[in-house]
Amino acid sequence: MRQKKVYRLLLKNENQSLDKMTPKVVKKTPTLLEALFPILCLIVMLSTSVFIYGDNSSYGGNQIALIVCAGIASIIGIKNGYTWKEIESGIVKGISTAMGAILILLAVGAMIGTWIMSGLVPAMIYYGLNILSPSIFYFAACIICALSALSIGSSWTVAGTLGAALMGIAVGLGLSPEVTAGAVISGAYFGDKMSPLSDTTNLAPAVAGTDLFTHINHMIWTTGPSLLIALCIFLFMGFNAADAQNLGGLELIQNTIKDNFNISVLSFVPLVIVFVMAFKKMPAFPTVLIGGLVGGVFAVILQPEVVRDFVGETDLPRHLISLSGVWTALHSGFSIESGVDIVDDLLSRGGMSSMLNTVWLVITALTFGAVLETTKLLNTLVKVILSFAKSTSSLIITTIGTCIGINIVTADQYMAIVLPGRMFKAEFKRRKLAPKNLSRTLEDSATMTSPLVPWNTCGAFMSASLGIATFSYLPFCFFNLINPLVAISYALFNFKIEKI
Repeated sequence: MRQKKVYRLLLKNENQSLDKMTPKVVKKTPTLLEALFPILCLIVMLSTSVFIYGDNSSYGGNQIALIVCAGIASIIGIKNGYTWKEIESGIVKGISTAMGAILILLAVGAMIGTWIMSGLVPAMIYYGLNILSPSIFYFAACIICALSALSIGSSWTVAGTLGAALMGIAVGLGLSPEVTAGAVISGAYFGDKMSPLSDTTNLAPAVAGTDLFTHINHMIWTTGPSLLIALCIFLFMGFNAADAQNLGGLELIQNTIKDNFNISVLSFVPLVIVFVMAFKKMPAFPTVLIGGLVGGVFAVILQPEVVRDFVGETDLPRHLISLSGVWTALHSGFSIESGVDIVDDLLSRGGMSSMLNTVWLVITALTFGAVLETTKLLNTLVKVILSFAKSTSSLIITTIGTCIGINIVTADQYMAIVLPGRMFKAEFKRRKLAPKNLSRTLEDSATMTSPLVPWNTCGAFMSASLGIATFSYLPFCFFNLINPLVAISYALFNFKIEKI
């Protein structure tokens, strides 16, 4: 026993001696040029990708650009004293922060597949074509999504459920899918931003150092006018688009849906279940996944012929045919051959596999952001940005610009809230500005612009769920575009900027 203790003591002393002998690598602070270089490379490569591939740039081109620029940033980090092990650890940590979002993405893909097969999405399109007038459709779509997201606190859930159906209704009415996507996202993000159940609405005041309801009340001043302006634009666009209605095409879509599905109000049960679970604040991933599984059960009950036609000829025992159909819809989505192309395009969607390209985009984007953060390249950029904040108005505008920039660089809205919140909190306090000013600014910029970046987790999700490329719907997300501008105008005129 004594020999073992002596051996351990000798080993400990030897290790301490080795530690003293091993020279410690001093990590250099990156220069501004080093910090800017990977970002400039990314801008050039992404622009080239869009030029070559157009709307299909997110199907591989953007991912390669992001991973190559992550490699460039890694080389700069290694030059400044960081080891690959440290950089790799940072990448793993960065990607791990989005695992929840990735699981939700996969669950939404599965849910869309079974909800179409169960008749839920076809029923929403069928009834929606009867109820919604083309002249008020964009306006109504924004209001419906705003109220729904306000009640459950999740823009993703609203876009993945109601949003998908509203896209189908728009096509049936002969209206623009891109404008519809903008209306859906505008409404969903208003509700998400103003709901006390939303994670970002709770995160922003926590980071800034204020309470939830003070934060929400202060946001009304920028968020309310922004939504009103957006609704006026959607209403105006709807009136101008009213003449585009194709009654013959609308009737064809309705008749085709009715011929191929059993249209029933019972189809809405999975939607009600998901909204109840979301309202009860159940975690998003199990909520959406359960919604998808319930959709599969209702497909077997309400649409047995649809399920059998979907599976086709098979040697499977009869009792396994329904299971096979639901299983396939969950992993590969649902497809239909009705003979009417517009209906086939609307209702042939979903499945976890449909989200894999989006997951690829999210992982590469987070890899790039994680390398920038780990190697302190992001810190260098932020310090330079802070040097421009001389007055109260410039401080708020700088905060807005920083949040938008971090949304672009790190591809994560939570990072775009937390990092600037931590950086600017002391400066807001030093200038005697109430913390609710900071929390509102974080939401007016970070939360609002996250779905406008194609490789951001939010932008990738919205594009995949609504079936519209991010750059295609971006010009029509009026609420998301107007809100930061309203915040900037308030800062310039020192309006509703409250002191401690």
